[in-house]
Amino acid sequence: MDLLSYDWIALFITMLGTMFLFGELLVNMRGIFAVMGLGFITVYFSSFLAPHMVIIMMIVYLLGLVLIIVDGKLVNDGTLSTIGIISMVIAVGLSAPNWVAGLYSIIGVILGAAASLLFLKVFKRRDMWTKLTLMDSLSSERGYNSMKETYSSLVGKTGRALTNMRPVGTIVIEEEEFSAVSNGQWIFKDEELKVVSVDGTKILVKKISSDHTQSV
Repeated sequence: MDLLSYDWIALFITMLGTMFLFGELLVNMRGIFAVMGLGFITVYFSSFLAPHMVIIMMIVYLLGLVLIIVDGKLVNDGTLSTIGIISMVIAVGLSAPNWVAGLYSIIGVILGAAASLLFLKVFKRRDMWTKLTLMDSLSSERGYNSMKETYSSLVGKTGRALTNMRPVGTIVIEEEEFSAVSNGQWIFKDEELKVVSVDGTKILVKKISSDHTQSV
């Protein structure tokens, strides 16, 4: 009996095809995984569809893969990757001869995508993902440095306490809220204060009403 007549075989074909195609994206295998993955996916589509429908569904499936690549290289927010995975799932699901085989094929895509992560433990990661990780790290560092510069500009400015500070609380300076700590004294809500110093993102303030009292 033809092995492809069993519904459950769709799970293994789509799983292996997706696993190798995703694996080619994750690790540098010089196209070997891509060829293997395309081979399994071609067998799947050609086993259940007419030649012209094979081409259409292959385009839908590979379009999903392209969206994942574009998201990884350019956008990097997960939206296109999600659309891409959905496209791949729709392609294999609609190509199945019945709903059971379709369910098996969808599960195979999901398992294959998850299983491809195992390649990262064995083979060298592609530079694309290393660069993205570095870019995220640099972006975070730039954001932190920008925050420190913003906080540093607060030194010498005056504002008021939005909450009671005992000694930590929230302050308002130029209609913008910040978390701050007083210099060992309690500052009550709505009392005026002044930023004494900034250490990173830690804002140290003091009550200025006492200064006015002493000057009188």
